[in-house]
Amino acid sequence: MDKNLLLKNNSLLLDISEEDLLVLIANSLQIKAEAGSYLFFQGDPADSLYFLTEGHIRLISFTPEGQQVLMHVVTPGNFFAIIALVPGSTYPVSAEVTLDSTLLKWSKNSLQKVLKTVPVFALQAMRLMSERLQEYQQRFKEIATQRVERRLARTLIRLASQSGVKSNEGIVINLPLTRQDLAEMIGTTLYTVSRFLSHWENQGIILSRREKVIIVNSHLLMCIAEDLPYSEA
Repeated sequence: MDKNLLLKNNSLLLDISEEDLLVLIANSLQIKAEAGSYLFFQGDPADSLYFLTEGHIRLISFTPEGQQVLMHVVTPGNFFAIIALVPGSTYPVSAEVTLDSTLLKWSKNSLQKVLKTVPVFALQAMRLMSERLQEYQQRFKEIATQRVERRLARTLIRLASQSGVKSNEGIVINLPLTRQDLAEMIGTTLYTVSRFLSHWENQGIILSRREKVIIVNSHLLMCIAEDLPYSEA
């Protein structure tokens, strides 16, 4: 899809004029990144903001013990590394390129030019940062208080709301997610995720494909997520 159209359709830019959009694009640099590379690492100075036009990015956090936690999956048409708008900040995550990707990049200097010309962009970006923080807080609360089964169901529902595509089989989570990715997102083991996905597939709630999950019965999955009683098929 055309990068201009992707930008225009992003929720951050819905209220921005065509003229301001052109200013934003004019101050960006288009870059390409190969699968397996990293755009930045956790703890690096947050010196650039990114917008993904093609490809797939995983935002990963590492604990002091070296455990890897998948925090967010970036799909085309979305900004990330919004923290670069905050002076003196560092990246709280590492950005791993998992598919060959094309991105727009704004350095600190170019961001200053954009913010002077398009101040509403800063306000919208801060809103996104707040939403992302709330999402992370909710996930940590779930890890601390909820059973793994509920956390997995909630994660699948959340991912479906972000990137779900309707098909003849159900709602396809349109992300290349492995079972290990899901395990990292909810703070559990690959074995546990595989066990629940297999059980739900036998119940007709989901279909599990290679790096793909299809929600067949969203009602039953929601019952699990909300800890409501339901009848197994």
